[in-house]
Amino acid sequence: MPPPVVRPAGQPVTGARQVCAALAALTESARREVLTFDDPAVGLRRPVPEPFCELAGACVRTAAERVRTVRQVIPRHALARLTAVDPGGVARLPGRARLTDTIPFKLIVVDRSVAAVPLDLELLHNGLLLIRDPVVVQALVRAHHAWWETGEDVGDARQQGAALPPRLRPVLDALLAGLTDETAAARLGISARTYSRRVGELLAALGTTSRFRAGAEAARRGWLRP
Repeated sequence: MPPPVVRPAGQPVTGARQVCAALAALTESARREVLTFDDPAVGLRRPVPEPFCELAGACVRTAAERVRTVRQVIPRHALARLTAVDPGGVARLPGRARLTDTIPFKLIVVDRSVAAVPLDLELLHNGLLLIRDPVVVQALVRAHHAWWETGEDVGDARQQGAALPPRLRPVLDALLAGLTDETAAARLGISARTYSRRVGELLAALGTTSRFRAGAEAARRGWLRP
């Protein structure tokens, strides 16, 4: 009996020009659906060539004009960073986008038949792996579905983020800094009673009675400063 044929996991693509061409061809081939794990703020933290950032975004935007479904899963921290740099940038994200605490790796899946994953799992311009094995592609689709189901729509998060009354911002900052009520009230120039009342208002706005949970809930709503 001949030994089983071992198929490669995928086709590696390296070199800036080759990667750009592969991304463009991949998104151009989309006819029904594009799924992504993406951190659109990665260029703010890591040295990514500007033309490449623009190309990657343009590829997905172009596909979104042609296909029916585009679903992007984005790490929550990216919302605040994008908004700080470009207030309208989030609104221009193609298709539907949901926020999760993290993403496992960057990913593009087209029509559930071919996927692209960075060779370093983070930056596509460092090289990517084109995957056409149906078992692996379906596993990646399932992973995307699991993250998508736990995510929060970007529109909902932006509405919640805008709901923080300006006068409660210093109170949130004081809580996050771990200041005592007396110290925080003195810094804000208000009485301890007024400060305590505003803390209560903040917790009510956050939907919690726990100061310990306030920071986590504020992060979930996108209320933390970038």
